[in-house]
Amino acid sequence: MTQSEAEPRLSRGYWRLWWATGISGVGDGAFTAAIPLLAVTVTHDARLVSVVSAATFLPWLLLSLPAGALVDRCDRVALMWRSQMLQAVIVAAIAVLAAFDAIGIPALAVLAFALGACTVVFSNAAQAVLPDLVAKPLLHRANGHQQVITTIGLQFAGPPVGGLLFAVAVALPFGLDAASFAMSAALLATLPRRGRASGGHAPMRTAIADGLRWLARHRLLRTLALLLGVNTFCWQLGNVSLVLLATQKLHLDAPGYGLLLAGAAVGSLLGGLLGAPLIERMGALPALITALVTNVVTFVGIGLSPDAIVLGALLAATGFVTTVWNVVTVGLRQQLVPSGLLGRVNSVYRMLGWGLMPLGALAGGMVAHRFGVDAPYPVAGALRGIVLVIALPVLIRAMRADDLQATHKPDPNTG
Repeated sequence: MTQSEAEPRLSRGYWRLWWATGISGVGDGAFTAAIPLLAVTVTHDARLVSVVSAATFLPWLLLSLPAGALVDRCDRVALMWRSQMLQAVIVAAIAVLAAFDAIGIPALAVLAFALGACTVVFSNAAQAVLPDLVAKPLLHRANGHQQVITTIGLQFAGPPVGGLLFAVAVALPFGLDAASFAMSAALLATLPRRGRASGGHAPMRTAIADGLRWLARHRLLRTLALLLGVNTFCWQLGNVSLVLLATQKLHLDAPGYGLLLAGAAVGSLLGGLLGAPLIERMGALPALITALVTNVVTFVGIGLSPDAIVLGALLAATGFVTTVWNVVTVGLRQQLVPSGLLGRVNSVYRMLGWGLMPLGALAGGMVAHRFGVDAPYPVAGALRGIVLVIALPVLIRAMRADDLQATHKPDPNTG
């Protein structure tokens, strides 16, 4: 047996995907820092700021199911690079409007919705294409690498660059994001293709129903999807006020806000680097439970932070355990769901998991307006704690049952 046979390696196609993820991540990180700063130059009303955030995530509720069916019947690579080219055009439009001081909350919300729609297609296709590029034993490692490069770009490198560029000229971070989308799309277009099943396709409604039924019958993934829905609602409930908490209560300027996000990203980066070994040592179930409990504590603490250093440390802890959760749950879906259904099941899972984020953003804006900018995170933490107490017995039984079935499942590769 050769070294390569004994130790399978990640393919060249995977590393092209990795580079594309990193390049677009830097631009997205700059955008992430700049878009709330742009919003607060237009208005200081927390409710209006939350509208932009809600519009970004609304496509997960409205478009996720048809996007999943599209991913299972079309060329996934083509969907990825075409959606990123469209995102480049949309962000370029934001840059032009911002440069001429011609953008308001309604225009920001419409463009944010369009960007979110492209993200729904791209994200579903990217998670579905990964098992085409990576052998199953390497999926945790591949997902960990993806989390690392995403964190470096989206949270570590991009935000301080975005904050600094915004301080120079409001259009610059959006121009950087548009260029990063175009470069990423060029790399993605070179990925190897795996054709979808040829011949007639089932009607869209039937295809979507197949994904719904599959997830509804799988207790573990169904439980994780519902738990994710509550957690992302709470995350957005708290996160929508972060820019106001940082700039109004802690008095950070635009570069300082970018550095705060970059400091918080250290936790996510460590989670991507250490997540897979930690999961192997602890086991998937203890790792998930630890992540969920830690997030409850950190969310309550964020709203009580006395200064930017404490706030950054708590955000870093949240980033670490959230990344561990992502590595476990994404790998589970990629291993358990049949390839031909992966796009549709992913779309149902993420619709349940992300569909409540617009409502979370609006709720966070109302809580911040009524009780102050430091209130949303503790409210979100308390809600997460209540739901975790209710869901924990169900999650433990579901995961143990799934492990038991996997242990007794015959290996199809043996005689």
